[in-house]
Amino acid sequence: MDLFGGALSVNSPDDIAHIIQVSLAPAFLLSALATLLNTFSTRLARISDKVNAADRELMGADEDAARAISVRLAFLHRRSILLDAAVVLACVGAGLVLSSILTLYVGALRDGAAASVLFALFGLALVFTVAAICAFLAEILLAGRGVRVEVERQRDAASKRGG
Repeated sequence: MDLFGGALSVNSPDDIAHIIQVSLAPAFLLSALATLLNTFSTRLARISDKVNAADRELMGADEDAARAISVRLAFLHRRSILLDAAVVLACVGAGLVLSSILTLYVGALRDGAAASVLFALFGLALVFTVAAICAFLAEILLAGRGVRVEVERQRDAASKRGG
């Protein structure tokens, strides 16, 4: 069974494993995914800290300050959603890499049909990893925009006080 309509000229799991080893060893991809997940969780923790700080500020805030805090909380909410997506995508990618490795071992015991499954699983793992990186990029860009907005707000506030 060829899932790619004859697009693959190789038929055995060993041939597919060689392609994967040449393009990117699964162990290196898993290590990179673990590093990404660590980065994602660190950024989520920072967002959580900012939400907690905003909550404390909200207790004694007047109406204008409460509106500004509400906008900041909505912004943090969007960032957290993007990071959630990145975490889910990276985890699915890692699961697919592990599934491709498992298929390699199972395929070594059986026929060449495992080659197409192995190729598909590893390909999907790469797609999900790229999607996780794209979600992370979007979150980084959103965070940078937030920093710029906050800096501009503080500059305006400082200029009103000073002059």
